Amino acid sequence: MQLNDIIIRNDFHSGDLGYIIYLHGKLYREEYNYTQEFERYVAKGLLEFFENYDLKKDRIWICEYENKIIGSLALMHRQNNAAQLRYFLITPQFRGLGLGKMLMKSFLNFLEECKYNSCFLWTTEEQKAASKLYKKAGLILTEEKFSNTFGKKVKEQRYDLRIK
Repeated sequence: MQLNDIIIRNDFHSGDLGYIIYLHGKLYREEYNYTQEFERYVAKGLLEFFENYDLKKDRIWICEYENKIIGSLALMHRQNNAAQLRYFLITPQFRGLGLGKMLMKSFLNFLEECKYNSCFLWTTEEQKAASKLYKKAGLILTEEKFSNTFGKKVKEQRYDLRIK
């Protein structure tokens, strides 16, 4: 498989939201021992994204290989002309192909196109590879806090990017 074998689309199909929730729950349990609390957190956030979806302000990137979702990324509009990066996930067999870099570039282009003033994201300290991508894109670690939100103690991290 190669990067050009992957289809990236920006629209929802029936079953997409449920499958993205499933992938997050499954992978984060396998890789980081997160519990169903994390899956519930993702489900609530994706429902919020879907219910408040504005084609001019929000974007979803759904990555497919052979008609199966293998990755995702979402940009959610927030108050004060800010955007939030969420649901960034690539299944293990598709990591290392440059897909994450491609998604980040597309995310940053959409931020600029929409003239957002800033963007932010929350992640955990365990997400080393993702954190490297965020830093390369110019996001800066601005806050850390301990949490049990995902069914275990984690150090949550906030990254911010000022655009203007």
